[in-house]
Amino acid sequence: MEFSSQSLYAIIITAVSALVLLLVSLFHVAYLTYAERKIIARIQQRLGPNRVGPRGILQPIADVLKLIHKEDIIPSGVDRPVFAIAPLVSLVCAGTGLALIPLWQNFVLSNFNVGLLFILALSSLSAYGVILSGWASNSRYALLGGLRASAQVISYEIAMSLSLLSVVLMAGSFNLQDIVKAQLESPYKVYLIPQIIAFFIFWVSALAETNRVPFDLPEAETELVAGYFVEYSGIRFALFYLAEYFGMVVMSALAVTCFLGGYAGPFEIPGIPFFWFLIKLYFLLFIYIWIRATLPRYRYDQLMGLGWKILIPLGLVNLFMTALLKLLL
Repeated sequence: MEFSSQSLYAIIITAVSALVLLLVSLFHVAYLTYAERKIIARIQQRLGPNRVGPRGILQPIADVLKLIHKEDIIPSGVDRPVFAIAPLVSLVCAGTGLALIPLWQNFVLSNFNVGLLFILALSSLSAYGVILSGWASNSRYALLGGLRASAQVISYEIAMSLSLLSVVLMAGSFNLQDIVKAQLESPYKVYLIPQIIAFFIFWVSALAETNRVPFDLPEAETELVAGYFVEYSGIRFALFYLAEYFGMVVMSALAVTCFLGGYAGPFEIPGIPFFWFLIKLYFLLFIYIWIRATLPRYRYDQLMGLGWKILIPLGLVNLFMTALLKLLL
């Protein structure tokens, strides 16, 4: 296959943009762990990390170096190929969705017509990493954590899809760029106001999808000793945590795009086209951390009851009402 100079130039630009986005995302994920520890410490009237660098600012770098150099212990009874590939499956599926998020006007790394559907598919596939790690570890604790995670993700994936379908009905497109533009052309400028129920369903489902408090049952340390990755150590252990924080960033970015008007703001900031996107993203990430510092963990029967008995019926009613109003108006 022959490439013209223009095609080659476009490929190089895309590859460089992808590399820059990956590096910036890794930086954000690393310092999200630092921000979480400092914010929770302040809420609980503690100091948090303050030893490595001024006010502990270099703590994430120290953590990365420690995990890279830590011995990678593989138990004798595991399924080695599956055990090795499971963390990578979780990480790739959790982080790839960022490539479809429009960061500012006319800039998105991969502009799919079905971008929203693709992100939902990726979030579903990320459960395979959790399930495979639990099964391949040859441990009862890991297997129970993997089974919990599979049931949890399937349950809340349905509710999340129903909430986002209401947004798709209003925008008339699965393309995330079109969804942002449709919000700007609407009377409210954001879909949060007419779709407040859908946003509530999405946010609760996002907490469950990323295994965050109060839905961190797959890795509940009080009962399952970290659950599905209990047999992992070193860099493989770090990849699971990286996948969790990547999932938080992707879900927050998706909420910004679908409900909060994306990159648009009340006024433009010259030279910083992604300013409003980052402000909204950081606010939602703060809500993630605030919830972790505030709420207790649900019981498993409460978790499943909330998903199947409340969120899914509520999502169906909201979707029906949205379709009815769209038809009448």
